[in-house]
Amino acid sequence: MLDTYRKLETPENIDLDIHIAGPLVRILAFTIDSLIRFGVQIGLLIALAILGKVGMALWLILTFVMEWFYPVLFEVLNHGQTPGKKAMGIAVVNDDSTPVSWSASIVRNFLRIVDFLPMGYITGLVSMTLNKDFKRIGDLAAGTVVIYREKQNKAPTWPASTSAPPPVALNLKQQRAMLSFVERQNTLTRERQQELANHLQPVFQHQNQDAVNYIVRVATWLRGGQ
Repeated sequence: MLDTYRKLETPENIDLDIHIAGPLVRILAFTIDSLIRFGVQIGLLIALAILGKVGMALWLILTFVMEWFYPVLFEVLNHGQTPGKKAMGIAVVNDDSTPVSWSASIVRNFLRIVDFLPMGYITGLVSMTLNKDFKRIGDLAAGTVVIYREKQNKAPTWPASTSAPPPVALNLKQQRAMLSFVERQNTLTRERQQELANHLQPVFQHQNQDAVNYIVRVATWLRGGQ
């Protein structure tokens, strides 16, 4: 494998591209989560200290719950992302790319004790380096994988413009080209916009910035604008 992209075929025969997260980004995410847990535990210790032995007993119980159920709750209820994973743009999913279930998350997180052996998560790190999908023991047992969560691009802002029908009939491909030009307009320099628009001068009878503005009006008309 030259990269960490994998193609997954769903039962509906749809191909999905997933990007597997490697050991480094997962270690960074784990470090962030560990610091968050440590900070909360210190805060609870200070707050419960006034209760003496009862407070210490409560603190030990809460520490145990947080250590083992913190990742489970976030992974299941927050689209596979603990705060650390979210900060690093990764998430846990099932092998078939469906959202991780309670049982799978519990298995993968409770088996961290095995990945920790003999110390410092050495077993988990060795397992990830030997597996093409960078799975630790917990992932292998639970049938889960950690992937990059692609950020959703915001819909392009459509410029304010009046509409104008095209001077000639446009086929579907040409209509899509008009719409695509306007959607990408903000990513192009003014000179590049005019260069592309001038190719339509024989048809639209406009040049330079007038040609750009006219394409915007035509595209607005195609979108049903007034």
